[in-house]
Amino acid sequence: MSTPDPIEQLQALAERFDRLADQYRRLLEENRSLRQGQEQLVAERAQLLNKNEQARSRVEAMIARLKSLEHNA
Repeated sequence: MSTPDPIEQLQALAERFDRLADQYRRLLEENRSLRQGQEQLVAERAQLLNKNEQARSRVEAMIARLKSLEHNA
């Protein structure tokens, strides 16, 4: 069995490094994209909660008016 050539070892190491660097860049971009999507979902959720609260307030006000009309009739 012959000893591995140091040049070949360095080339293999450089190729492995390049693959890892590419994978790192892909994961970095994916992470950025996921964080952006999460921020959008959080903002959308806040808007929906606000709309829900507004609708609840309107319904409660309508119910109160109807009860008031019932008692005055």
